[in-house]
Amino acid sequence: MIIGYARVSTDGQTLDAQQAMLKAAGVERVYAEKISGARSDRAQLAKLLKALGEGDTVIVTRLDRLARSTRDLLNILHAIAKAGATFKSLADSWADTTTPHGRLMVTILGGLAEFERELIKARTDDGRRRAMANGKRFGRKPKLTTHQIAEALRRRDAGEPLTEIAKTYNVSHSTISRLPYNGNAEIAAAE
Repeated sequence: MIIGYARVSTDGQTLDAQQAMLKAAGVERVYAEKISGARSDRAQLAKLLKALGEGDTVIVTRLDRLARSTRDLLNILHAIAKAGATFKSLADSWADTTTPHGRLMVTILGGLAEFERELIKARTDDGRRRAMANGKRFGRKPKLTTHQIAEALRRRDAGEPLTEIAKTYNVSHSTISRLPYNGNAEIAAAE
């Protein structure tokens, strides 16, 4: 079965031109919606992907009607291929997985996207290591200051109930219970 997908971003736009082009290309059923391509919760696209079967072909008028980013496009193409279907864009002749050349182009595009992700990850990891070497802390801000930790440890060591200590600092009793026990509150606070 040849299945079409048409999308416009706003209610003010019309799907008529896309639907006419898809019908002229031999599409038997068109899934159409008026929603931003940046949204991942496109109901009609989800229905289309769910309805796909072995040997089906998905056709769009242009790639930007299907996806807004390379990553999004590759994810959708993967879902189409996983269903045993193929994909074709009328305006982008290279994006045609019904031909060996089209499959090669999509594979190259996928490789480039993966390479780009690895470069971004490497740069992010390098930046994180440099920031940590310069004393930058990551994660949530500590709920207690060093002075409050030392004071809470002294009170805990003196036998005061954890819930009473926690109320003083407006934290949960589990925050107090997780404080490091070192026998000496001054040393624990300095760590």
